[in-house]
Amino acid sequence: MYEEFFSMKHTPFTNRIPTDCLYLSDAVSEGLGRLCYAADQQLFAVVTAEVGCGKTTLIRRLTGSLDPERYLVLYLSDSQLTPRWFYNGLLQQLGTETKFYRGDAKLSLHQQLEYIRQAKHKKVVTIVDEAHLLKRETLEEIRFMLNYQMDSLNPMALILVGQNELWDKLNLQAYAAVRQRIDLKCELPAFDRSQTEAYLHAHLAYANGNEEIFTDKAMDEIYKYSAGSARAINKVCTHSLLSAAQRNKKLIDDHMVHMVIESELP
Repeated sequence: MYEEFFSMKHTPFTNRIPTDCLYLSDAVSEGLGRLCYAADQQLFAVVTAEVGCGKTTLIRRLTGSLDPERYLVLYLSDSQLTPRWFYNGLLQQLGTETKFYRGDAKLSLHQQLEYIRQAKHKKVVTIVDEAHLLKRETLEEIRFMLNYQMDSLNPMALILVGQNELWDKLNLQAYAAVRQRIDLKCELPAFDRSQTEAYLHAHLAYANGNEEIFTDKAMDEIYKYSAGSARAINKVCTHSLLSAAQRNKKLIDDHMVHMVIESELP
């Protein structure tokens, strides 16, 4: 309802924004460059950030940046991912029959990856989301998966994406072998105050709305509440826009944002 009130053509604070319209912070831009390099060189990379701080944006931008004529992107997101389902999940996405035994599934996946590389001349990029929830057995199996042809060639690029606790886990001695196998590391910090404002302006511009809807003090309140988390920014901005439309207010100040935070948000 607020889109019509503010003469917007699109919804500004949503996860459905096209990848080329997403706000690109310096950290995400740098991470995108690193992951594109990892995709090209078939490396093992790890992306970490706190909740709502840009992991999904980075992965969406990466997927949209890779030429589908040269790359095949596979995506897994399962907190209970076992080694067998790691292999079979990828086989399913490749349109290949799954296997009951882990060894058979692993062999079949290697064969498919080799076929894609040799016959289709494509590089496979596998993204494993929510990786901070993976158990040690699965992380170890991923390491074994990459030990291919006497460690001279990775069968695919592998990108683990998770919350910061993923690095806490990998820094344990028990995961030393996995940690040593990692080629690239990307850590995404929360937005600072100026980036929070830039994020708001970018998303309002995408909506074709007035970029001056929020006052400077309103943005201060939004930053204070969100702590630079894009997800929290989306939430407070959406509620503020709804509240403003219901009250027939074209300008959102700090008092309205504070009221929304106090009465509508946890």
